[in-house]
Amino acid sequence: MTPARETYAYLAELTGSPETGFTVGAFNGPTGGSYLEEFDTDGTASVGERLYYSAFNFPVTLEGFSAAGDPVFRLSRRYYLVSNSPLTDGANIGFTTTGTYAFCFAPGTGIATPAGEVAVERLSIGDPILTADGRSVPVRWIGRQTLSKLFAGDRARPVLIRAGALGQGLPHRDLTVTADHGMILDGLVINAGALVNGTTITRLALSVLPASVTNYHVETEAHDVILAHGAPTETFISYAGRAAFDNHAEYLALYGADRGMAELPLPRITCARQIPTALRIRLGPPHAA
Repeated sequence: MTPARETYAYLAELTGSPETGFTVGAFNGPTGGSYLEEFDTDGTASVGERLYYSAFNFPVTLEGFSAAGDPVFRLSRRYYLVSNSPLTDGANIGFTTTGTYAFCFAPGTGIATPAGEVAVERLSIGDPILTADGRSVPVRWIGRQTLSKLFAGDRARPVLIRAGALGQGLPHRDLTVTADHGMILDGLVINAGALVNGTTITRLALSVLPASVTNYHVETEAHDVILAHGAPTETFISYAGRAAFDNHAEYLALYGADRGMAELPLPRITCARQIPTALRIRLGPPHAA
């Protein structure tokens, strides 16, 4: 198997430390398509792993990620960030060692609108969509998030919910969402990853995924419940932050600044053991992802 690699257009030396955080330093510019490549062939890279960086022609150590999900690596005592988006001198990168959240729909997911279902990637700002209680609300923004299989690892593995797996014939078609995305069941917001039962609800293996996957999220004025392939599911909630989306700059250009919003007044379930017994029996026993 060939070692996985990811190509980047920009490189910046960073100022700061993992403890205090990092800002983009003075050395910041295009790289001509340099790449990071793993030394082994497992297809993923974890914090602390040694990688090859072509622009330096030398091994580097993966230290973490920016808020946008781009890798931060160390060579000797210097830290660097690579990205496919231009980097702003002096900007705080939002350093994390755990990676960014992924709350998104796969391309092709049908979102209910007054005129019928529309694929999520075809929605535009201002388009009306339907909430689970029948209201028509406008799309405020469509976030687009690309996850690199090499660096996202398990976070890139979506959850496949087979048609009818949630009961009452829902979803009416196979539905693919990220594991952190909330489905609405019995008055609960349940992360899709907690629903996995190994049969009708599964995590897709990294081996079947392309090198990178792009997902989409729908933001409305409030944290709403909308319908994806007929199944109730959440819209974007601001506590996850928008910086991880590829088109975050578009949001800032439109609205000037990120904004907070109140979360749905429903309990959130993040792991299988929190799911009520009656619901778990209905869905099928939990299964390791």
